[in-house]
Amino acid sequence: MTNSNILTMKKLLLSMAALAFLFTACDADKNEIVQEQQIDMSDFYVYTDADSDEAAKSDNKKNASKSCASMTVLNRQLNKNKGLAKKMYNIELHTRKFIAGKGKPTKPGGGGGGGGDSDVDVAPIEDNMGVIDIPVYIHIVYPDASTKTISNEQVTTQMATLNADFRDKNTDQLPSGTTFANDATDAGFSFSLAGTFRYDDSKSSWGTNNSVKADYPPINPETHMNIWVCNIGGGILGYAQFPGGNEATDGIVLGGDYFGNTGGPYGAGRTATHEVGHYLNLRHIWGDGRCRQDDFVADTPSSNSSNGGCPTFPSVSCKTADMTMNYMDYTYDNCMYMFTDGQRNRMRPLFAQNGARAAMAGN
Repeated sequence: MTNSNILTMKKLLLSMAALAFLFTACDADKNEIVQEQQIDMSDFYVYTDADSDEAAKSDNKKNASKSCASMTVLNRQLNKNKGLAKKMYNIELHTRKFIAGKGKPTKPGGGGGGGGDSDVDVAPIEDNMGVIDIPVYIHIVYPDASTKTISNEQVTTQMATLNADFRDKNTDQLPSGTTFANDATDAGFSFSLAGTFRYDDSKSSWGTNNSVKADYPPINPETHMNIWVCNIGGGILGYAQFPGGNEATDGIVLGGDYFGNTGGPYGAGRTATHEVGHYLNLRHIWGDGRCRQDDFVADTPSSNSSNGGCPTFPSVSCKTADMTMNYMDYTYDNCMYMFTDGQRNRMRPLFAQNGARAAMAGN
């Protein structure tokens, strides 16, 4: 074979290799596109009916018993920050991709009962992240904060409640007759106190416009969860910022009467549990809409509104029994006991690689 023929053969082989690489790359791109198309985002929403619900709550006894302002705050932030909706969409897409890659299929017949459509049982995903510890800074802002209006004991009991609630230590208290015990889960989060700061401030009411955060900014919000304890006013127990918001306002605000074990219907520290749920991307159990608006969790039944007080099981709406004992409803603190496997699966992708709170877990 002449040198010319050898050179021609080499060129032909190189061309064939390049063509094969091109086809492989195209197939990979197609696979990525197919994977992207398989993630259904058609039900995703950011704005809710929370504003109109808040305005009407005084006329509706079912909704008047507890007030969380997280969704109204989110609506306000969406109006101010036009890029927030896209960021939340991307976080949701990452969450659904992560669950789809790790999870197992749902199957009929988990919790539920009480009339109508069947519920589903969701398997917990195997994400290999173990128990995720979240370090917490607490900022106490009161006219006499330095004289311990909010005692150290309240801080201790609040941390203990968070650790118990997110590790599934309360399901033995589920009311008789419920079939939701099968859905209750260890969410796999622990909380460690990184520091408590006390600020004497004469302001009597801070509202929900994040002004307390502006005056007393969060510390290392990318790696620590910040909680402000102050008098919010307006009958608001607390509010939280969803993942994707501005770091300067990231964290949770709680009214002092509802922080730790203080007694009363909302005095067992579960306002914090509820707000941390929002901070970790959980919606209210009823989706802040009506029966057709979802909270993006398969094993929480549809509901048309919140529940207050301590309902007798079953409390039925949307043809299914409401999961009134879920931390993301509005029932009394001592009548809520659980997160579900589906809620667990929704929270944890935030801490995986490229998750919105991955820095907290060192990812």
